[in-house]
Amino acid sequence: MGEQTGRTAGGPDVGRVLVVVPTYNEADNLAGIVDRVHRHAPAVDVLVADDNSPDGTGAVADGLARVDDRVHVLHRDGKDGLGAAYLAGFAWARRRGYDAVVEMDADGSHAPEDLPALLHAARDADVVIGSRWQRGARVLNWPWRRLLLSRGGNWYARWALGVPVSDATGGYRVYRLRALDAVDLDGVCSRGYSFQVELSRLLHRAGARMVEVPITFAERERGSSKMSPWIVLEALWRITLWGLQDRRWGRRRPVAGRWP
Repeated sequence: MGEQTGRTAGGPDVGRVLVVVPTYNEADNLAGIVDRVHRHAPAVDVLVADDNSPDGTGAVADGLARVDDRVHVLHRDGKDGLGAAYLAGFAWARRRGYDAVVEMDADGSHAPEDLPALLHAARDADVVIGSRWQRGARVLNWPWRRLLLSRGGNWYARWALGVPVSDATGGYRVYRLRALDAVDLDGVCSRGYSFQVELSRLLHRAGARMVEVPITFAERERGSSKMSPWIVLEALWRITLWGLQDRRWGRRRPVAGRWP
């Protein structure tokens, strides 16, 4: 599990890139995802942030790291939510001098084949969102209820928070570390899927340049989904609360100035 390398996966305008992959019971999926990442973006590093998976995902990650110095493993004490895993990954990247971090699911729903397009867009942006709802995107194998839930949730997030993106809940993203440094990550309260919306809101308010790139999103083929009604309710409650707070304090518009 090596430390800093000279790889500049995103080119001179992006710098060193770390793909953060949170895992919990993804032993059947992890090796394939890491292989696909490095086939399409060979210079990126991958950090597996494993929440002490009982199915042995952590051991699989350790095996990958032993034979490939582009793979690193962060063993966490237990299942503490998606947001906590990403925050730990961001901190790991910052300590080791990376310039950008990528959020990517381990279940195959985020196609590594789309990663080069996201990194290319990051040359001129602070945040790149792999969008399921931009023209040219495809969503595969989702039942109509999931489609309506995602469409409706994103419409509500845009209306309540004024964040000008079509997929504020999307979890396939590239962040410049300099943009993340401009927001109070220690104050992020979300641990579930509302984490993506909270970061979208904070970065928009900080004046970050946010762009969207259409992706192909597919429902997982192996393993069980982590989505639950409680996660949906948490997101709905938090978005409503943030919207009321922003209206009260007049914070729907971003602050003056943008990132260089």
